[in-house]
Amino acid sequence: MYHFSSLSASWLNLRATFLVAFSLFCGIAHAQKLNTPIKLSPEDRTRGLNGEQSNFYFAPESSEDYRNAGFFGQRLRPYLANNKEALDCLNRYRRQKALYLGERIVFVSSVAFYGQQVLAGDKQSYFNSTQKVLIGVAATSLLSNIFISRNTNRHFQQAVEEYNSGLPVSYHNLLRRLSPTSVGLTAPTGRMQLAFCWSLR
Repeated sequence: MYHFSSLSASWLNLRATFLVAFSLFCGIAHAQKLNTPIKLSPEDRTRGLNGEQSNFYFAPESSEDYRNAGFFGQRLRPYLANNKEALDCLNRYRRQKALYLGERIVFVSSVAFYGQQVLAGDKQSYFNSTQKVLIGVAATSLLSNIFISRNTNRHFQQAVEEYNSGLPVSYHNLLRRLSPTSVGLTAPTGRMQLAFCWSLR
């Protein structure tokens, strides 16, 4: 009877140790997931002023699985939720992308209306009063595109930089040091026990 009670107590101790360790690991993993540095794809890191207006791709620092940030960078936003400066940069990026989208719509519409004006009458005309206005609108749209696109990409890059610079580096180092280097089972006293090993670093 005593042997059975001792065995049951050992089993309960083992289960309690495992649950505590599992909770600790889950907490550390969750914290690391929420505070992981972000990197841009190699092509996106080198985008400069007046760069192409395609979507950015990003990934956690330890991964090579780059994901599309979306036209307005909306898929990056959850990662920046607790960093006001990074969100401000992302908001500026969204504003510039909205202006870029509006400029493209204006340009395409003015060109389409100009073509419709040319083909509308029996006698083709290329420079009547309405067409002059449409040509002016298209030219203004193209000119504004230069100013809209100049710093758009830089806002997204700054959002990532602000997020990474705002991460508590010492906190990450502490989490890494808390993580054991190995986990196993041992029986130094004849009872099965869960063993954790840490290396000094």
